[in-house]
Formats: sequence, structure tokens, C-alpha cells
Amino acid sequence: MKDIRIYLIWMSCLVNLLSCGQPGNVTTSEELPPIYPDYADVTIPYNIAPLNFLLRNKPDVVEIKLKGAIKEILIRDSYKIQFSLKTWKSLLEAEKGNTITVQIKAKTRKGWIQYAPFHWYVTSEAIDPYLSYRLIEPGYEVWNNAIQVRERNIEHFGERIIADNNLTGNACMNCHIYGNQDPNLSFLHVRGAKGGMILNRNGQFRKLNTKAAGMSSPVVYGNFHPSGRYGVFSTNHIIPAFHTFRSERLEVYDTESDLVILDFDENKIIPFPSDTMPGKPFRTFPVFSADGTSVYYCEAPFVTLPDDIHNLMYSLYRIPFDTATRTFGNKVDTIVNAVETGKSVCYPRTSPDGKYLLYTVANYGTFPIWHREADLQLIDLDMGEINELPEVNAACSDTYHSWSSNSRWFVFASKRDDGIYGKPYFAYIDEQGTAHKPFVLPQQDPALYDYTLKSFNIPELSKGKLPFGVRDIERIYQDIDAETMK
Repeated sequence: MKDIRIYLIWMSCLVNLLSCGQPGNVTTSEELPPIYPDYADVTIPYNIAPLNFLLRNKPDVVEIKLKGAIKEILIRDSYKIQFSLKTWKSLLEAEKGNTITVQIKAKTRKGWIQYAPFHWYVTSEAIDPYLSYRLIEPGYEVWNNAIQVRERNIEHFGERIIADNNLTGNACMNCHIYGNQDPNLSFLHVRGAKGGMILNRNGQFRKLNTKAAGMSSPVVYGNFHPSGRYGVFSTNHIIPAFHTFRSERLEVYDTESDLVILDFDENKIIPFPSDTMPGKPFRTFPVFSADGTSVYYCEAPFVTLPDDIHNLMYSLYRIPFDTATRTFGNKVDTIVNAVETGKSVCYPRTSPDGKYLLYTVANYGTFPIWHREADLQLIDLDMGEINELPEVNAACSDTYHSWSSNSRWFVFASKRDDGIYGKPYFAYIDEQGTAHKPFVLPQQDPALYDYTLKSFNIPELSKGKLPFGVRDIERIYQDIDAETMK
């Protein structure tokens, strides 16, 4: 009898212990939980890192139920929710093509609250697993000791530095671009006394001096031909200037700009067809078509700058290019007319499947990162229809973008959080061409964006890891002479 009493007492204590802190009287709210980042009702790829988040009201305990069509998981945590990578990967792998319902209960000073549920839509289409970006202070004064290019595996939280201007004489570094989302085909501009274009083709590194006689500058904005032999680039004489308008902070514009094609096999510069009209137009942001037979580019009629900056309007054009003869065609097609749309176009990027072209629009000018009104637009190249992407754009500066190799995902830089710091957001395009609500790059610590005082600039997706690191860039910059282009 004594043993039975001891057993019953022990079981009673165990039940009480297990039930301690469990939701009792729960108040139901029709509002969504105050989570950050905003991961409510987003579409995600099955291979993305855990969507760790926090609750802004900092409750004592949070209970989360993740319910899919196949699996159900119950998690208890603090106000910071950090999922186990193993558990997360198992869930998303099982729920490809399905919807996961997220139900949150939180214990606050006023008791338990059950918030309205939200959903994660898990696609069967993966996103390219690597992302590179430039970390830079969102200012205009100096870049000394302030620039790094980093590479992140977005299937988990692994990150490494691939270029650091502390090791390159504090020179500016920009425009790290891949060809065909291939890590074995990329370039990076490093400025400064020993600078040049650092070209990576199949793990072979070269440094190129891309400024030849008659060019206003070395090449700036550019893109690879699908073959990898050619690159199309702009040459720009870039000027920053302050605005006199209280609502506008800084403007960046070109006093002159034009286009060239570089033949990397022969170190040859192929000029764009000359313009005989008075007042040479401004041309910039060239990109090859997905099949490599055409070049898309932005062009604005000549205006006096900076006086007429608000009249600087770029349209989007297309011109044929023949790789066999290395010549341009005679017919130029207008794809987006700035006069008709009332918006200036920049940063065109064709989808790898050739179906779409994604670009940025602003009220005027050619440097939309400083324009709060900057938005993304998508044109169907077969139908000619323009999608203004209301599901994707926000109130503050949605700009620079890069496609995933399957043409289902793209990444872009957005300042929607605070209007100052750019962060990489991912958006899904389904088979019908419909865009879905984007989500920000997940971080292991969901509070990271609150205390990171740098912008994630020029995000680029890649199918694999780059075949070089920060010491390779230092060595090429310091020890290798730049080849001459002619």
C-alpha cells in the first residue's frame, strides 16, 4: 500500500510538472502576431534556410504549431523563434507543393493569446542556393574600410567573405556579376591604382584594364553573353550631387555614357554603333537576351545636367547582335517607352528561360537606389504585357535584382523596413506569371537586421559556390598586372 501511495504521489507531481506553463485560459485574437521579419503568408522554396523570427511584444513563452498536409510540429521557445535546421529541412522536404499553417500562442503579462494563423506556401521549385552581396554603409561620404563582398549559402546560415577592400588599398569594389548564374563565370570590378576587372572563367583569374583610347571610363554596368566569351558593358562618367528638395537626399547621374562589347578571348573592344545626331544620348545598363542574339539597354535623350535632371528619362531598347560577325543590327526596337509610361527605366535583367525581362522604374534618372518611389516591373517578352508587380513592391526603393537559374525566383534589394538600409528579398513567379509576396533573407538571429548598420547591396544568385576567396582577390589585386583591352 505504501508503494502505491508513493507511486501516485510521484505521478501527480509529474503531471503537474508537465502541465506547468501550458495554455489554460486563452484569449483569441483576430490579429496576426507581431512577428519580425514579416514572414506572414509568404511563398518559400523548399530549400530555404529556417525562417527564424521574433515577436516584437517579447512574450515570456511562445508556442508554435506548424501543420502541413503531411507533418505537424509543435515548438516552444522564447520570443525569438529559432528552428532546428534538421527539423526545418525535414518539414519543408515533406511539404513540397503544400501549405503549412502557422498557429502562434504567446504568454504575455495579460495571459495567453492565440493569434490569427498565417501560412507558408512551399514550392516544389528550388531557389539557387548561393547569394553574394556587397555589405556597405548606406552613405555617400567614403568607403574606406567599409566594403566587403560576401557569399551566403541560403540553404543554411553559412557565410564567407570573398572580397574585402581592407586588403585592396581601400579601393571601391562593385558589380559582382555571374553569367548564367554559374559560379565559374563571374566578374568583379576593383577600382584603385592596381585595380581592374577581375574575371573568373572556369576558375582561371585575369585582371583586365577595360579603358581604351576614346572611352570616357573603364566599363561599369555589364552582363555576360550565354557563351561566356563576350560581355556587354556601359562606360559611365558618374557624378553624385545633393538635392535642394527636402524630400530627396542625393542624386547620381552620368554626364556621358555609352556601350561596348568585350571579347574576352581576343581582348577586343567592340564599340556600339555611333550616333550622328547632335547631343549624344545617354546609354547604360546593357544586358544580353537569354539566347544571346540581342542586347537590351537603356537610353535617354541628351539633357543638360544637373539642371534638367527631372527630365532625364530612360527608355528600354533592343538591338540585334551577331556573334559570328561581331556586329550589331540596323533595327532598334523600343520595348518600354518612357514618354508613354512616365517612368524612367534601368537595370533590365532577362530571365534565363527568355520569357521575361525584369527592370526598375523611377520618376526620373538612372540611379534608383536613392529614389523612394523606385519599383520593379516585369514585361512578358512574348506578349509585350507589363506587370507592375503590386504583390512585390513596397513604399521604399525596390531596386537591384537577379534571377534564379530556373526563372521561378528572383532576389532584389529593398529598403522597405526603414527607407535607409537595403536588404535582400526573394519573390516567386508561378507558371501563370503571377508574383507572390516576397520575404527577406533569413538570418540565424532574427534580430540581426535591427543592429546591422550596413546595406546588403547588389544581391546576386548563383547555382554554386564561387571557386575563390578573399585572399585570391587580394593576390590578384596586389600582384597581377592588368591585361590591356584594345
